Amino acid sequence: MTLLFTNDAGLRHQMPLGHPEQIARLEHVNRALSAPEFAALDRREAPMAEEADLLLAHPESHVTAIREAAPQEGLIALDPDTSMSPGTWEAALRGVGGCLAAVDAVLAGEAKNAFVATRPPGHHAEKTRAMGFCMFGNVAIAAKHALDRHGLSRVAIVDFDVHHGNGTQDLLWDEPRTLFISSHQMPLYPGTGAAHERGAHGNILNVPLSPGSDGETMRSIYGSRLFQRLRDYQPELIILSAGFDAHADDPLANLNWTTEDFAWITRELCKVADDTCGGRLVSSMEGGYNLDALADSVAAHVTELMEA
Repeated sequence: MTLLFTNDAGLRHQMPLGHPEQIARLEHVNRALSAPEFAALDRREAPMAEEADLLLAHPESHVTAIREAAPQEGLIALDPDTSMSPGTWEAALRGVGGCLAAVDAVLAGEAKNAFVATRPPGHHAEKTRAMGFCMFGNVAIAAKHALDRHGLSRVAIVDFDVHHGNGTQDLLWDEPRTLFISSHQMPLYPGTGAAHERGAHGNILNVPLSPGSDGETMRSIYGSRLFQRLRDYQPELIILSAGFDAHADDPLANLNWTTEDFAWITRELCKVADDTCGGRLVSSMEGGYNLDALADSVAAHVTELMEA
């Protein structure tokens, strides 16, 4: 059984005209996952997180600043890439809330795994800074929730978005109960993610990928190094920052993965989860900005989750 958490609030979070992180992203994903082959998904509404949930990873000052910045009408820019509309606050809270609900359900044994299809994404949001289209660190908060509220002692996060998850790294830098693995194109926004960035406890593994490299390169690196690192860590839960912008058709980067590459990495990560934590895996959508490639890749990703 695979759970799908989503919510219409993500369709009310607006960005400036022509912005790549657009409402149509979620519309295309929703359409893809409405196909008959996904009828068996257990579909649930992503609930709104409480502000206390956000404080698991962010200081109160950041939460207050984002809440108070939310406009009653029009758009307000938090940085050159990141804006808020009247619907953004709810959408951001449901992105966090969907991840928390997914963790709760998977740890309760209601399903083996879950996919959270919401926007805005979260992996660029640092402790006190919204950036890169992100307000709050969805997966980092989910990891802290699993640790602090469910009593887990080892949570692994794997981020295969084409951009480095600088926010997740910032939020979990000093957290010895987590392992954060990020593969990403370098050089590329946001400029972090060098191999020497290892966290305060050696709990971060950054794997830069060269522009123009392809899925074969990715498969070799994951197969020779990263899956074994995960198995050695023996996580009690695996959380994915599932970005689909490493696709060859994506306009914001220069990796050349195919839809089948996303199916492969999902399939292999599910095998690692089976071997280490009873298959318990939660996946949260991050990037992906070619609409057709995003929809196809999400469909492949969720298909593998369902078949795991």
